[in-house]
Amino acid sequence: MELSLNDGLPNKLIRYFCVKKTKVRHCEADVCCVPQLLRIYQSFIFMKKFLIAVALIVTCSIGAMAQKFALVDMEYILKNIPAYEMANEQLNQVSLRWQKEVDDLAKEAETMYKNYQSDMVFLTDEQKKTKEEEIVAKEKEVTELRYKYFGPQGELFQKRQSLIKPIQDDVYAAIKKVSEERGYQVIFDRASSQSIVFASPRIDISNEVLTKLGYGK
Repeated sequence: MELSLNDGLPNKLIRYFCVKKTKVRHCEADVCCVPQLLRIYQSFIFMKKFLIAVALIVTCSIGAMAQKFALVDMEYILKNIPAYEMANEQLNQVSLRWQKEVDDLAKEAETMYKNYQSDMVFLTDEQKKTKEEEIVAKEKEVTELRYKYFGPQGELFQKRQSLIKPIQDDVYAAIKKVSEERGYQVIFDRASSQSIVFASPRIDISNEVLTKLGYGK
């Protein structure tokens, strides 16, 4: 197969495969007689188009991925919900009141022990035993009261669940709705994620969530 230098092939390829000012297989100097030249050139063009297409696909994919996630700041959102602040204040007041009850009872147990130590020399063995049992019972009462108020399933936990959880559920529902409307697949909480060093404010949807809850600024 003969290819003329005027066929539009790159000059570098032609010079590489052609012999200047000589005849190769009865071809003149301006004719390339290497049959592989056309195939190589076509392969070159194909690879060039292929790489451009791949680059476009990757660029579009990265652009699409950038729209698949967003950030919220739960601390910021909750601080801007009046009901949450009121619930927290109520919890603090209840916690202080219950802690005072526990502390007062603990002081009673401590006083009983100090009195026992100072009176020990005047007590009979039977009286010592009775006093010791009373002190142990009082200390047990302190432990039980503390567990009742502040245990894992104690009254403070139950109070927090009744006051805070409904607000948190509303926030999560608003986040989900914004996510569905904007097409986000993942939303991170920047307040609790220590791995986030910096994030553009453009991908923070906290104010959108507040607006969805009716607290927009």
